[in-house]
Formats: sequence, C-alpha cells, structure tokens
Amino acid sequence: GVMDHRAYTIANLLVENEPNAPVLEFALAGPMLRFTTKTIIALTGADFGATIDGEPAPRYTALMVKRGSILRFGAAKTGCYGYLAIAGGSVRVPEVMGSRSTNLKCEFGGWKGRTLMTGDYLPFVTKSLDFLPNLGSHRIDPDPFYGFEEGEVRVRVVPGPQEDLFTNQGIETFYGQTYTTTAKCDRMGYRLDGPEIEARHGSDIISDGIAFGAVQVPSHGRPIIMLADRQTTGGYTKIANVITADFRYLAQLKAGDKVRFVKVSVEFAQYTLLAQRAALRALEAINS
Repeated sequence: GVMDHRAYTIANLLVENEPNAPVLEFALAGPMLRFTTKTIIALTGADFGATIDGEPAPRYTALMVKRGSILRFGAAKTGCYGYLAIAGGSVRVPEVMGSRSTNLKCEFGGWKGRTLMTGDYLPFVTKSLDFLPNLGSHRIDPDPFYGFEEGEVRVRVVPGPQEDLFTNQGIETFYGQTYTTTAKCDRMGYRLDGPEIEARHGSDIISDGIAFGAVQVPSHGRPIIMLADRQTTGGYTKIANVITADFRYLAQLKAGDKVRFVKVSVEFAQYTLLAQRAALRALEAINS
C-alpha cells in the first residue's frame, strides 16, 4: 500500500473517487506524463514543483487537464512522497489479493508488477471524466500538516511490546535524544543514526509480528522504523510503535532529516486517529 495514507486519501476525495482508489505514488523525483484525454486530477503529499503545460500546478486542489497536456514534476522541494489521483476511479490495473498496489520485490500487482517506464500507456477506469459539480470547491488550504519548515520532526509513539527488555537508560536515550535518517531508507524501513539504545540482554527475540511504524532496535542499538513494504515478522526487540495518525510524518522523511520520539498513551493514539478520520469524512462530505 501507500506510504502516506492521509495524502493518498485526500487526493482521491478531491476528485470524488472512492478513498481507496488506485493512485500514482512517486518518491524524491516525479515523472513526466502526457494525457490522451481531458480529465481532472489532484496532487498531494510532497511539493515537486509540478507544472501543467509550463504553468504551476497547485497541490491539494482539483485541476482540469486537457487532451495532450503535459504534467511535469521536478525533484521534491519538501518531503519525499507525492500522489496523483485521476477522476473517475483513476488508472485501470488488475486487483491482486484485494489490492491494486505494486509489489516490486515479488514483481506482481499494479502495472505489470514493476515501476513505470518511458512509453507506458495507462488506461483510465472511466474513459473520460471531465466534469465535477462545484469544481472550485474541491480544494483545501495549502497543507501545513507536515511541519516541513521545522528543524526536526516529532513523531509520537506508544510503548512497544518489548520495551521492558531495554534498560532505563536505554529508554531515556530513545525519548531524550535526536536521531537522523540515513541514506539506507526505502519503503521497507528507515535506518536511523544517533545514540545507542541500551538493551538488558541483547536484541534478539523469538520472531513475532511487525506492524507499520514498529521501531526495531537491532544489536547495534540504533532504531529502524518499519514501513509499508516491511516483512511480516522479525526477531529484533521493538521499543515503540509510531501511532497511525503520524504515519504521514514517516512517509515524508528524507535522508538527513532529524527525528525525535514522543511517548503517548494508546488512548491518545486512538483519539488522534479518530480525529483524523473525522476530518477526512468532513472533506468527503464537502466534495460529494
């Protein structure tokens, strides 16, 4: 699935798609696309300085594109992952195991089980959907949700299932120090650099399940945050798990970004997730 679920959902809602309709996801640098029919699109997530026929294409608003129009993206100015939703249900790709996502490692799903290449032609679910009622209302204010302008990202976490296997000093280090994302980051996980987190008796455990946002600490004592393409089980201690409402922060981290972890309760994590879902329902109601 997608890395930034919030940005993905908003993109679909802005063009009146179902919230789980397929989108194009791109990281660090975006593609160049030519439209063979008139349609309506929305761009969300990181800022790639997108243009349509040379004119700026704002994010978080429904945009009309003409037949033959060229949509270009540059390198990400802020954040990492961007999303393109297309009205009428987006691109037509087969459903595999209940999903239209691409699994690159296993080479199935999505578009022929691979990344997009020069010359690919993607058919739409709806051949041409070029009208939405009250198109001007299909927008939200420029998104301040990520805090890109801040020097470090604060990510909220709940205690992990093996927190008791770390020393008090190790736990204080995890919550009290700043970590930096390294170049060893992909959709599977982000390796962080920073102070060593001390465990009581090593980091190996009997393998158990790994959730999105799980923070593993291997023997070197530095955290790894598990993401969308993570393995299903693992044998390293998990000191914490990022709350669902903050997955948006994880998706937009790049190498060299600073991260601090903030401990919250499970009840607080549930409250913030419910609040985020309520905001998305309100956006859906406005656009429908």
